[in-house]
Amino acid sequence: MKIDTLIHWCGGLLAFSVLGVLLYGIWLGIRRQAGRTTGLTGAWLHSPWFYLITAALFFGACYFGWVPLPKMVSTQIRAWMLVLGSFLYFPGLLFVLWSRYALGSNYFPSTGFGVQLFANHQLITSGPYAIVRHPMYVGLILGAFGSMLIYFTWTTLCFACIAPFFTVRARREEAAMAEEFGDLWQAYRNRVPAFIPRLKHRVTKIMFVG
Repeated sequence: MKIDTLIHWCGGLLAFSVLGVLLYGIWLGIRRQAGRTTGLTGAWLHSPWFYLITAALFFGACYFGWVPLPKMVSTQIRAWMLVLGSFLYFPGLLFVLWSRYALGSNYFPSTGFGVQLFANHQLITSGPYAIVRHPMYVGLILGAFGSMLIYFTWTTLCFACIAPFFTVRARREEAAMAEEFGDLWQAYRNRVPAFIPRLKHRVTKIMFVG
């Protein structure tokens, strides 16, 4: 099997695994008691119909857009795209899985227009959430850009174009968390960056501990 084919198959297996884990988390979430709900679409997040419709639109768009982009690069450049894409895609999606595991029963999706927390919602600050405040979005953004370089289709190009808008959802979530947790959230926000780790601080801390 050629290396690019192997990467494509492994990437697809990982993507469907991540999607399955997230969908299972959503299924568990809609059965829990809703807590603070904000925004225009916050109430929709507890409705199975919302996910059925969005899933149908998502998979339909992915299917019809899975057409290769025009090949305007050399074979050598395409090989480097595959390498760089792999370094973004696989760690990115694994970071998503780690983040989902760290959230546990507190996981639930949001939209750019609404957020719903649970009753007795907890603020998670350990694991990947000690590195950045939005590790799941960081992983999805890395995965989106990596997928474009690996698969080079119209679908993955759209993923890469849409990925930066996760920052809009992040701001909406942060507003809800600030209302829910008050000073506890502000202390966490001051301590941990949103998307880009403070590498200098972490390296200094590791060297000091060592």
